[in-house]
Amino acid sequence: MRSYLTLAVFLVVVVGGGLAIGFVTLPGGWYASLAKPAFNPPNWVFGPVWTVLYVVIAIAGWRIWEHDTRGTAMKLWVAQLALNFAWSPVFFGAQMPLQALLIIIALLATTVLFISRTYHSDQLAAGLFVPYALWVAFATLLNASIVLLN
Repeated sequence: MRSYLTLAVFLVVVVGGGLAIGFVTLPGGWYASLAKPAFNPPNWVFGPVWTVLYVVIAIAGWRIWEHDTRGTAMKLWVAQLALNFAWSPVFFGAQMPLQALLIIIALLATTVLFISRTYHSDQLAAGLFVPYALWVAFATLLNASIVLLN
């Protein structure tokens, strides 16, 4: 029972935190005025994608927490979450796409390191991060394109 309570805490922190940050840093007129690449998805795509990703991020973190709360994998998980939560306030809040690009590059690297670190010890946690890493790679390309176009 305690394990499921821990999972609930992970879900509330990750999903709740991600949604709260997204709500506080809505794109707004500044983002609408930016030149964007042709492959930029419509704005409505981001909310559902990030919600699903936050659920899998939480589950992966919970699985690692259950086995090794102080190990390298958990430290990588915490680092990626901090970077993830920092991106929107920098990109949308501070309107600093170049600085946000540096954050998302670090996020992508940390996410890939997490997958590499957990692959042999918890393949499910590693596998849950694969779609996340792919989305962050796409978001990195999108962020870089916005920097170049503006």
